[in-house]
Amino acid sequence: MPDHDFRAQRLHVPDDLSEGASLALGPEQAHYVANVIRLPVGGDILLFNGRDGEWRATRTAGGKRDVRLEAVRQVRPQPPAATLEYAFAPLKHARLDYMVQKAVEMGAGILSPVITRYTQVSRVNTERMAANAVEAAEQCGILALPEVREPQPLAAWVAALPPGRTLVFCDEAAAEADPIETLRAVPSGPVSVLIGPEGGFSPEERALLQKRAVTLCLGPRILRADTAAVAALALVQAARADL
Repeated sequence: MPDHDFRAQRLHVPDDLSEGASLALGPEQAHYVANVIRLPVGGDILLFNGRDGEWRATRTAGGKRDVRLEAVRQVRPQPPAATLEYAFAPLKHARLDYMVQKAVEMGAGILSPVITRYTQVSRVNTERMAANAVEAAEQCGILALPEVREPQPLAAWVAALPPGRTLVFCDEAAAEADPIETLRAVPSGPVSVLIGPEGGFSPEERALLQKRAVTLCLGPRILRADTAAVAALALVQAARADL
């Protein structure tokens, strides 16, 4: 079982965390703490910043706008950043929000938007992606926040992959095969999982990927891109004994 308190409220903060550290929250977080979760003076909350582990903190000041917290003790050390990369053709806002949150919950440590021939969304709000990643981390007990990268054309992203990183390409046209067996044959080391746009990859893009990637079949059904993300990441983590 995870060694954190499921009942405690958690908050991501930008400040450094150490014993006795005093934090004054900004307006949005102050409103959340004072008026949404109604944390009283003397009440406890868990804080994390993606660097210093998780800390139990106490509210030391009252008021609806003035919220001050003091870090009391570390309850979990900072884990190493996850190496699993999730790369995807961007989606429209609501579905992209969902996909980012689920990818973080599934253990993705890098989020990489890639632009393909049939990508329907040309602009990506990486700040919104990062905010959704933080929200997922707050809700799911995650301490190591994922790296959110700027969009790249597919060919440039593939060319920049380090030699020791395995690319798993989820291809709707692939012959049916046991995906777990396919993934268990992948060498140990960092993995990048790529999901394409709803229009699929062009023949040229598929040829490029087949030269570099392990092709994965997600079954006989055609999945929406956000559904495929959850399915693919679950398979990868199951094959790597991380579920």
